[in-house]
Amino acid sequence: MAEGNMTLVTEFVLTGLTHRPELKMPLFLVFLVIYLITMVGNLGLIALIWKDPHLHTPMYLFLSSLAMADASTSSSVTPKMLINFLSKNHKISLAECFTQFYFLGSSATTECFLLLVMAYDRYVAICNPLLYPVVMSNSLCTQFISASYLVGFLHLVIHVGLLVRLTFCRSNIIRYYYCEILQLFKISCTDSRVNMMVLLNFSVFIQAFTFLNIIVSYIKVLFAILKKKSEKGRRKAFSTCSAHLLSVSLFYGTLFLIYVCPGSGPVEDKENMFSLLYTIIIPLLNPFIYSLRNKEVIGALRRLMKK
Repeated sequence: MAEGNMTLVTEFVLTGLTHRPELKMPLFLVFLVIYLITMVGNLGLIALIWKDPHLHTPMYLFLSSLAMADASTSSSVTPKMLINFLSKNHKISLAECFTQFYFLGSSATTECFLLLVMAYDRYVAICNPLLYPVVMSNSLCTQFISASYLVGFLHLVIHVGLLVRLTFCRSNIIRYYYCEILQLFKISCTDSRVNMMVLLNFSVFIQAFTFLNIIVSYIKVLFAILKKKSEKGRRKAFSTCSAHLLSVSLFYGTLFLIYVCPGSGPVEDKENMFSLLYTIIIPLLNPFIYSLRNKEVIGALRRLMKK
C-alpha cells in the first residue's frame, strides 16, 4: 500500500464469539443472565460487608474490594458484547476501544495485588494469630487496598499511552469480543515491538511477582496448619484458605496462558474461551466461592434477612 493512499482507522469491528445468527439470541440470554448474577453477587456482597459491623475486618474489606474489581472487569466487557449480539453493527470507536482496554486491564492488575494482600492477610492470621490485630489494622488494610487500585490505574496509563502512538490502516477487524491488546498489535501499521516488549515485561513482572509471593505465603501457611494440634483448627484454617487458593488458580492460570505465553498459546478460538473465563466466568464465580462455605457471610445474610 502506498504511503499516500493509507486511510487511518478510527473505529474497529469486533467479530464477537460467533458468526452464526441462530446462536446470537441464545448467547445473548445466557450472558445477560450471567452478567445480572455477577453484578447482584458482587455488589450484594459489597453491600452486605459494609452493612454488617461483624464483617468490618481486614479479611472482608479485602473481599469487598475484590468484588468491586470483579464487577468492574465484567462491566468493562459484557455490556458491549450483549449489544453486539443484538446489533448488526459491531463497530467500536478508537476512544471507546482504548477506554474498554484501560478499565479491563486496570481491574485485572488491581485483582493481582488484591489476591496478594489477601494471601498476606491469611499468612498473618494463621502464622501469627496473636499479632494479627496489631499487624493487620483496618488503616493498614485501607492502605493496601488503595495501593492495589493505584497501581492498577497507573499501570494501564503506561500501556494506553503507548497505544496512542500506534496507527491502524491495514485492517479494522478485531477477532475478539472485546478490544484485546494483542489483537490491536496485529492490525497496527506502526511497529508495535516496543508496545509488545513493555506489555510482556510488565505482565511477567506483575504476575510472577504477585503469584510467587502468594505461593510463598501459602507454603508458610501450610506448615503452620500442619503444626496445629487441633483437628478442628486445621479444618477451619484449610476451609478459610481453600476458597482463596481456588480463585488464585483460576485467575492466574488464564492470565499466564493469554499474556505471558501468547506466542505458544492456543489458537484464537481457544484464546476467546480463556478470555471468557477471566473476564466473565471468574467474576461470576468469585462471590460464590468466597461466600457459600463462609459461616460469617452466611450469618450476616441471615441477620439481614431477619431485619
